[in-house]
Amino acid sequence: MAFSQIVRFMFVLVISASLAFASEPSPLQDFCVADNTSPVFVNGVACKNPSLVTANDFTFSGLNIPGNTSNKQGFAVNLVTVDQFPGLNTFGVTVERLDFAPKGLNSPHSHPRATEVLTVIKGSLYVGFICTDNKLFSKVMNKGDVFVFPIGLVHFQYNVGDCDVEAFSVLSSQDPGVVRIANSLFGANPAISDVLSKAFMLDKKTVDYIQSQF
Repeated sequence: MAFSQIVRFMFVLVISASLAFASEPSPLQDFCVADNTSPVFVNGVACKNPSLVTANDFTFSGLNIPGNTSNKQGFAVNLVTVDQFPGLNTFGVTVERLDFAPKGLNSPHSHPRATEVLTVIKGSLYVGFICTDNKLFSKVMNKGDVFVFPIGLVHFQYNVGDCDVEAFSVLSSQDPGVVRIANSLFGANPAISDVLSKAFMLDKKTVDYIQSQF
């Protein structure tokens, strides 16, 4: 095999391996209920002794309770991760309930480690995401409709109606992470006022005012 062919082969091999390991690893056993008291540090959570596992470890209650939307955004989220639901450990999923007051907003944000699938349970919800060439994909969703937000892309949900909205999401990671755009930029510590002023073409006084809101 010529040297150039070997190089090409190695390149394809490295790329293939990178793609293969780009998602969370598959579990190597039936379950690995999280032991949140374990001092062991791993990429995830250590497993509870299987002999101590019960059906309660695979059950979570509380998503029937509406969130408190009496805040500036008119929005509440109940995110259920492995910390609250030990049975999720190693399965690569997280669930959440989202509640919106009329005109409530889940502000633009991204999940660096997860794709999100959202289902509207009650009301109408304007949702959308922005891809890397700045194109907006958006739609008004109604009860029973499902929308997917690709991993890492900025997205939002906005209650355009006059009634409360209830929705549920499943995310493809047990630790999806969240980066809220406004909070990250204007709430940065230490502040990056000059950067924001230039990036958004705003005077410093305006930037200072916005930063004071975070």
